[in-house]
Amino acid sequence: MRGPITKHGLTRRDALVGIGALAAGLSGRPYPAAAASAAPITIVINQSPWFDSFRKTVELYEKQTGNKVELDVNPFAGSLEKQRNSVRASKGQYDLLIMNSGWFAEMYFGGFVEAISDIDPAFKLDPDIYTLGDTVFFDPAKKVMTPAGKLMSLPISPLIPLLYYRGDLYKEAGLKAPETFAELEANAKRLHKPPSRYGIVQRGARGPATVSFDFYPYLLGYGGNIFKNQAAADYSVTLNNEAGRTALDYYLRLAKECGHPQTASLDQAEVIQNMLTGKAAHISAVIAAWSPMDDPDKSAVVDKVEFAPTPHGTGFSTASGLGHWLGGVAKNIPDDRKRGVVEFFRWFQTKEAQIASAKLGGIPVSAAAYRDPISQERKFRWMKPLAESLPHAVSMYQFPEASEVIAILELGLNQAVAGNMAAAPALNSMAEQIYAVMTKYGYNTAKLPPL
Repeated sequence: MRGPITKHGLTRRDALVGIGALAAGLSGRPYPAAAASAAPITIVINQSPWFDSFRKTVELYEKQTGNKVELDVNPFAGSLEKQRNSVRASKGQYDLLIMNSGWFAEMYFGGFVEAISDIDPAFKLDPDIYTLGDTVFFDPAKKVMTPAGKLMSLPISPLIPLLYYRGDLYKEAGLKAPETFAELEANAKRLHKPPSRYGIVQRGARGPATVSFDFYPYLLGYGGNIFKNQAAADYSVTLNNEAGRTALDYYLRLAKECGHPQTASLDQAEVIQNMLTGKAAHISAVIAAWSPMDDPDKSAVVDKVEFAPTPHGTGFSTASGLGHWLGGVAKNIPDDRKRGVVEFFRWFQTKEAQIASAKLGGIPVSAAAYRDPISQERKFRWMKPLAESLPHAVSMYQFPEASEVIAILELGLNQAVAGNMAAAPALNSMAEQIYAVMTKYGYNTAKLPPL
């Protein structure tokens, strides 16, 4: 299999080290070809930190099965635009849609993806696959995501944040990995040595999903949420309750007392860079950022960064918002290509494929990979805390108009971090605006009295 696998100038790199060995066998035994011969498929996907590992995994699939795959690679916004255009055409250009947590609901609610169970009733989701807040399921009649609904997609990349912390500094100070917010705050203050090093570096900038995504583990970890019960289609706004105030007060206190002086202007890239350059003792970042931490060409803290589930309030469990990616089958494509996607899914969800993906730099979506001996290797020290965290991950938005709510949170939280609003009035303002959005679109909603 020669020539390009991707459009827009991305090359195959057929000489990729390790593909041949993985194709020949894993753990000393022949690799099981789980997929049957299938029609060629085209996948529309975004260029991201985890893309290269996905590309290599697709190459392994091609080598193992002989089935052909073309990747159409785009920037984040470009991928969404192409998906929207393709699913609304009379004949779709793309077969497998790689959908972000911010827009998969749009594809479900709009009827643009075909249920996997309708394409192949014999297809069964492997019991080790994380369902990621049950977002792989959808009941089209009730418009809710529930295991009682149809299997609509397969997880592709289970991105959630973990706590990154400096293990070498912890060892020197005799500290243990924090489990509670109180422990995190105490440790961050202990290691806060400005301006050479900050106790914790957080996101505070306004963006498409910036400060809000960093805030979710704090909100959830204190028992709060934006809505009362999306799974039951109850969109009563609960953001401005006592849990929300406790969470935002805490987030602001960390930034002020042991954080970066420009927190309000920091985005994900700046947060990660602070850790890479040794300027941060802690950050919260998606697991896709683990690889550069041990890259000597990018990092001043090689083998010094450890990982833990995001902390939580006393009496609560770790919880983080999902920033995951799901794979859905476009409805407006020929049946043979739909079946081709399902054959890829059948292969992709196997334990062997998931372990291979991890070895190629990916983030597995199967619990079986996290139980494998690979998870005990130093290189993969992030796997254990991620496996502990994934069952507690929460889908923050299960409706198509999520972008309007996110925009409200981004502005309100940025204003609070910048010191322009205190926690209570910021939460009250955001809650009122979110209530107005949900009312406008006819959702079952309500609001709380102002704090």
